[in-house]
Amino acid sequence: MDAAALSEVDVRLDSFVGEVFSSLSRKDRVATAGVYTRGLMLAGERKSMQPMAQRLGVDHQRLQQFVTSSPWKVEPVRMTLSRKACEVIAPDAWVVDDTGFGKDGDFSPCVARQYSGTLGKVGNCQIAVSVHAASDDASCPLNWRLFVPKSWDEHCADDPAAANAVAARRKKSAVPDGERHRPKWEMAVEMIDELLAWGRPRPQVVVADAGYGEGAQFRAALTDRDIPYMVAVKAATSVYPADAVPETPP
Repeated sequence: MDAAALSEVDVRLDSFVGEVFSSLSRKDRVATAGVYTRGLMLAGERKSMQPMAQRLGVDHQRLQQFVTSSPWKVEPVRMTLSRKACEVIAPDAWVVDDTGFGKDGDFSPCVARQYSGTLGKVGNCQIAVSVHAASDDASCPLNWRLFVPKSWDEHCADDPAAANAVAARRKKSAVPDGERHRPKWEMAVEMIDELLAWGRPRPQVVVADAGYGEGAQFRAALTDRDIPYMVAVKAATSVYPADAVPETPP
């Protein structure tokens, strides 16, 4: 790529960063957001702070602070990103799914031994629940949440000693007090409500695998919101005609 083309890329990327991070009040944070965005988009498999900082020629602590402790709200950024994604993709469907991120240690927030479709087995990982915009040509996440396993919620612990250990682990990993273990389908519905509140066009259809589709509460929540859906169900799922009326046998 020649110098003129690289300059054009820089201009477009600066414009993108300025729009997406317009909610950040301080110019130095917007500048760091631009550096971080470049790090995510540049070549290189590892997208953790130190490898990215090395490629960018900056102090990795600057990026670390921006992501982990700098006091800026993520919701306005996500709202802008979701709008831009819908404009580009013109989605035919919203896809509800979850993705596993394999981890070697146990210090990352909400990491636990749990099933991951990405790994294809039970493994040590984090799980992110997401809502994607999708068409025949492209897809992009519109919203996402980090799943909190029971082992990361002291309210689910069996005894006070275990509860105290979990509480200390949460505090060390900076897990917000309001984030608790709850079903993945509930997180998905919350994200759909948030997207609609942000003004995203109502989806033509929501699709999901059986991990979500077999849950009657998830399907009922979509029906209550007048959102069409096409979901997988397991072979043991009972199906009744729409006009069926439950009766108590003698």
